[in-house]
Amino acid sequence: MTKSWIVVADEAIARILARSKKPDELESVEELTDPAAHAREADLNRDAQGRRAGSATHSARPNTPHRLRSTANATASAGESEKHLEAAGFARRVAEHLARARQAQRFDELRIIAAPRFLGELRKALTADVAGCVKETLDKDLVHMTNDEIAGRLFRRQSQA
Repeated sequence: MTKSWIVVADEAIARILARSKKPDELESVEELTDPAAHAREADLNRDAQGRRAGSATHSARPNTPHRLRSTANATASAGESEKHLEAAGFARRVAEHLARARQAQRFDELRIIAAPRFLGELRKALTADVAGCVKETLDKDLVHMTNDEIAGRLFRRQSQA
């Protein structure tokens, strides 16, 4: 019997599910989290707001010919860059976990459902062996859905194909 895993992930959580013995049901195998992503996101958002709050808008002097309208500046994107690096690091961690699980023959085929940006990072991080097991990818953020809701979406899509 084929051991099929479904990875449902975003930048901070990767849930690994398996097809149950009952048709069209999923059971939880394990969950990987990146608690630093949640902590850093909150810190980065506060930090970015502080940087942007100090930018010059000249809105107090509306008749100034050189007034700046944007509140963003060059440093405002620093938070996004940090989040992207954190997501790439978590994608590598998930990919390494999947590679170890594949070597231990814990799964034969893999389906990945992930938030679009994270799906790209995860695809880049997968080993050739694991990538060869991928039967389907779906660029949706379903990580906070229940197993039954994910099964309904996944199996409904397969029966329509």
